[in-house]
Amino acid sequence: MTMKPLGDRVIIKNMEAEETTKGGIILASAAKEKPLMAEVIAVGPGGMVDGKEVVMQVKPGEKVIYSKYAGTEVKMDGEEYIIVKQSDILAIVE
Repeated sequence: MTMKPLGDRVIIKNMEAEETTKGGIILASAAKEKPLMAEVIAVGPGGMVDGKEVVMQVKPGEKVIYSKYAGTEVKMDGEEYIIVKQSDILAIVE
């Protein structure tokens, strides 16, 4: 099954949280922070959204940083995805 986002929506998948600190301390799963970096899986077509022209600026495969409480979490085929509006994406990581 596949998902295709509508309008200015973007489907992203969280990147794995760090397992160890820079000092080498291994973190328990409860101590790990939810990562705010994700990979873009699919991008909607953009177009007219709420009376404004939206041009999509992200592409599948790019790594992005998104707002902490943004989006809707969806589980499909055993994988977890987040559907966010393009405006919830703060930066593209190069």
